[in-house]
Amino acid sequence: MVQYKAPVKDIKFLMNDVYNFQKHYQTIPGGDEATEEMVDMILEAAASFSEDVIAPLYQSGDEGCRFENGNVYTPKGFKEAYKQYVEGGWQSMATPVEYGGQGLPISLALAKSEMIGTANWSWGMYPGLSLGAMNTIWMHGTEAQKREYFVPLSDGRWMGTMCLTEPQCGTDLGQVKTKAEPNGDGSYNVTGTKIFISSGDHDLTENIIHIVLARLPGAPEGTRGISLFIVPKFNVNTDGSLGERNPVTCGSIEEKMGIHASSTCVMNFDSAKGYLIGPENKGLMCMFTFMNTARIGTSIQGVASAELSFQGALPYAKDRRSMRALTGKKDPDKVADTLMVHPDVRRMLLTQKAIAEGGRAMVYNAARIADLMNAAHSKGDTELYEKYDDELGFLTPILKAFLTELGYEAANHGVQVYGGHGFIKEWGMEQIVRDAQISKLYEGTTGVQALDLLGRKVLLGKFKSFNTYADKVSAFTKATKRPEMKKFIRTLKRSMIGWKIYNYRIAFKASKNRDMVGSASVDYLMYSGYLCLAYYWAMMAETAYQKIEKGEGDLAFYKAKIQTAEFYFERMLPRAKGHAKMMIKDPKSLMQMKEEDFSFLD
Repeated sequence: MVQYKAPVKDIKFLMNDVYNFQKHYQTIPGGDEATEEMVDMILEAAASFSEDVIAPLYQSGDEGCRFENGNVYTPKGFKEAYKQYVEGGWQSMATPVEYGGQGLPISLALAKSEMIGTANWSWGMYPGLSLGAMNTIWMHGTEAQKREYFVPLSDGRWMGTMCLTEPQCGTDLGQVKTKAEPNGDGSYNVTGTKIFISSGDHDLTENIIHIVLARLPGAPEGTRGISLFIVPKFNVNTDGSLGERNPVTCGSIEEKMGIHASSTCVMNFDSAKGYLIGPENKGLMCMFTFMNTARIGTSIQGVASAELSFQGALPYAKDRRSMRALTGKKDPDKVADTLMVHPDVRRMLLTQKAIAEGGRAMVYNAARIADLMNAAHSKGDTELYEKYDDELGFLTPILKAFLTELGYEAANHGVQVYGGHGFIKEWGMEQIVRDAQISKLYEGTTGVQALDLLGRKVLLGKFKSFNTYADKVSAFTKATKRPEMKKFIRTLKRSMIGWKIYNYRIAFKASKNRDMVGSASVDYLMYSGYLCLAYYWAMMAETAYQKIEKGEGDLAFYKAKIQTAEFYFERMLPRAKGHAKMMIKDPKSLMQMKEEDFSFLD
């Protein structure tokens, strides 16, 4: 069984040394409350809660949720853990003070979410889904809606969901058929069926607030005619108390490959009372507030899968004895040497470590940008908000798709380190693989994220967001003068030049054949991800060299950072070259075969 230990030292390394969050916090509203002492206290408390309360429920929760008489019941211990979570004030950490929150930075709340998610991803999904609903209401809701729904969501009494997918459509939301008929009193009757709804029903809170995509009468076809609605499980009285049950019911819970402890529901809306949020027919625009939040959250699962699998594989590799080192016996008085003497086992462990720690650096940088976006919104500075939104929008598909693909790879390495024992349920390693698979699917598959990155953010955006990111990398490479960093900086400079050239090559080819975008997109995203990760590992190596030079902190920790960076640049970054070669190939070999010729089984 995997024993989770929160990587607080690594989190503090990023927050204090690499990104200097203390200086960053002085530039945003509420950041002055996040003193170094306060941050340390929150991180230690989050670590304790994750390790002692949430982690022990991980394997037992794999038994799944129960669906009885139309009601969903979470696994044993989940409800009690959630009560502790609410009492600890964890849900309201980063929500506005004027609506009952603590007003702390989003980035600090994300560190808490990472620890909880790694300890038990299924449990963490319940409060995690509420954050997207809360952000949507805060960004697009009326003042009355914020008072009525945001406050109880913030304090954890209620939870929220996102109800988008329907039986006939997943990513293609233009096919949404759910209807919303006006009642004449400002409310609407929402009717339709939604599927794959995470936390659609459960026994953790007294009410659930559904954010639902639906069509108004006479709305335009496709995505231009979608509106967004707030639909509560229980209607809310004027005094804030719960009224009668809304006709929102769970038809069934899905039998899934993994994340069994998270209820994934078929939700039926039978003339359920709902309320428009945001402008009519602009639901897709409003929904992206929810989706971007969810995609950053999902990217954490990539980091979580890698971290948890690494924590399970490392002690096993140190303890398990099998065969002898190729260079001669290391423990001659033992029956065999440990797995740690074998280069291939080290390759898998270092890959896990590079993904977990490098991915964490990527996510925490995104959280820093989210802090700045949040501050700009609070100030009403639309221009500044859009600037940071573009910056984060470029990174979001890379974070979501690249990190979850690598997180899944890392989870599989964990099983491989165990050998046959990794395939056995009692060790907990195969559960990480099953749970990690969904991260590549929800909030948009890897293919969808890749099209968003290459098609919309890079090509349609005329390289604007890419150039902003490239300028940041260039500024770093120019500022770094340390001789020991040459091996990283030289490679990083060449890679960034290549990235720019490939952008233009793909754009030229796509102007001749639009299928080029679809055929290149996934390889382009993975290529982009490997180059981004190289940048973050170079930053961490630079910081580690500085700390060693000053003789500060745990020198072994910093030395390991540099060695992991060397491994990444030598053993993982070269993968980008393969993706580069594939992404510029003509799509002919993909598209030339006739549909009827794919199989001759008939």
